[in-house]
Amino acid sequence: MTSPLASDFLARIENRQAVIGIIGLGYVGLPLAIAIGRANFRVVGFDIDSRRVEALNRGDGLIKHIPNQPIADAIAAGRFEATADFTRLSEPDAILICVPTPLTRQREPDMSFVLKSTASVAATLRRGQLVILESSTWPGTTEELMKPMLEGGGLRSGEDFFLAFSPEREDPGNPVYGTQNIPKVVGGDGADALALAARLYDAFVSQTVPVSSPAAAEAVKLTENIFRSVNIALVNELKVIFEAMGIDVWEIIDAAKTKPFGYMPFYPGPGLGGHCIPIDPFYLTWKAREFDVTTRFIELAGQINTAMPRYVVDRLAEALDRRFRRGLNGARILILGVAYKKNVDDTRESASFKLIEILEERGAVADFHDPHVAVIPATREHAALAGRRSVSLTGENLVGYDAVLIATDHDGLDYAMVARDARLILDTRNACAKAGADMTKVVKA
Repeated sequence: MTSPLASDFLARIENRQAVIGIIGLGYVGLPLAIAIGRANFRVVGFDIDSRRVEALNRGDGLIKHIPNQPIADAIAAGRFEATADFTRLSEPDAILICVPTPLTRQREPDMSFVLKSTASVAATLRRGQLVILESSTWPGTTEELMKPMLEGGGLRSGEDFFLAFSPEREDPGNPVYGTQNIPKVVGGDGADALALAARLYDAFVSQTVPVSSPAAAEAVKLTENIFRSVNIALVNELKVIFEAMGIDVWEIIDAAKTKPFGYMPFYPGPGLGGHCIPIDPFYLTWKAREFDVTTRFIELAGQINTAMPRYVVDRLAEALDRRFRRGLNGARILILGVAYKKNVDDTRESASFKLIEILEERGAVADFHDPHVAVIPATREHAALAGRRSVSLTGENLVGYDAVLIATDHDGLDYAMVARDARLILDTRNACAKAGADMTKVVKA
């Protein structure tokens, strides 16, 4: 440590006297709060949603795949509390910002949540605090956007306070990898900021991976998600090609992944979902324009992936015409799954919402069943769908639909019953085949 301020902060980390603040108590911030609390730090969580704050202080995280017991344990031990009072941001020694970074309708970065959070921190910033952004964003955000705001009151980064970026790597519902055993990439604004941020994360994660700057850490996160986006786009395009040839893309992938080197399996679907993969690549394409650099490969992948919901609906229309000599207009369709991935209640950027909208544009009646999502929540992009309720998945209900469209392959669903009682199934996840169900009425897409 090169300064007494940094040395004092390090000591507070080592003896667990440091108080950690987390802004945003959702899919990223809440697991982080639990992990930090387990490492015997006191955590103060900040959220603008007073309903969430009240629920958390009762021990209810409101997220199905995150158990409530660790929250209740942390509260009972005096290691966690939630608040909507952002004037208390002067209390924590370290502040971790875990807020959404969505896209606008023009597919440009919407930094409003980061800006508001940074403004709240700046209003109470005191000497010795460590501020870390975890939200996925374009390279340069921490130093170009946040740093000037935080220094607006006269304090200087690296001298009076410390600033870093460490990208979240949460995978909701992953039974193997969680906050504590996923390595943390860290980039600091100066050597002290890097050392302090890395030491803080060392206290509750398995490994920290220091990089040269916040911009480098921001670029790591985008690289990870662009890698997935591009490879998913590739396999989605292969699906379209192979289906035209009468070849099952799922069979091809299963055979190809037996090669022990030079190949990694990715799987097709009805479109991208989740907060990261459909969004993060466009943060880099936007920033690249500043440097007169085109991002054709990334944008092409985005075009392929965003075209998948319409391709799936076209395949469903073809299947209805071939089986029943009827079109989508007036057809009753049941969507299986509105969560963006299996076994969670996370509906962010779910392709199922787009599928419902396209189906209804074409005159169909679209219902859904999801064992993890009882009611579609309010969203900016699909406001008209808010409040719709999951219908029961029974044989009696199934016979009332012209087709079932499997969009999310949740475990625990009775795919054999669906294959038996549905009139037609369009399966975008190969769920019926994996379950060993009768494939007579199944069309893959």
